[in-house]
Amino acid sequence: MKKSILALSIVAALLFSSCATIISGSRQNVTIASTPSAADVYINGIDMGKTPVTKNLKRNQEYTVLIELEGYLPYETLLTKEFNAWYLGNILIGGLIGLIIDPITGAIYKLSPQDLHARLDGETVLQNDGKDMYMAVSLDIDPSWEKIAQLEKAE
Repeated sequence: MKKSILALSIVAALLFSSCATIISGSRQNVTIASTPSAADVYINGIDMGKTPVTKNLKRNQEYTVLIELEGYLPYETLLTKEFNAWYLGNILIGGLIGLIIDPITGAIYKLSPQDLHARLDGETVLQNDGKDMYMAVSLDIDPSWEKIAQLEKAE
């Protein structure tokens, strides 16, 4: 009796697994930062606050990210959805339900880049450690911006 319950449990686990949904989930945290901080962040035109900010985004869609800071030209980029290799676990371990569930939940995708860092000091950096991509972008100074005053610290 115990052997049949164990065998049934193993078969059920293999048939009803959805690897990418279980391992990665249908949402992903994306961190957006800038140097200097306090730049305005807009995702698909919606104000998300000031940098640094972390948002939990659905994996099954792409997002337009706009970073703006007074005195600098705006920077716009796209968070793209890429294939999530955890989905292949459904094929390897026979997760028939997972082959259907993962695409529905969006877990078949991952957003790239996962972390976005806008550097206002003139550098652009792209790092790829094999599984995640980290991109730092440079915002150019807006030549039409005119500084009209400077606050000084009172002594």
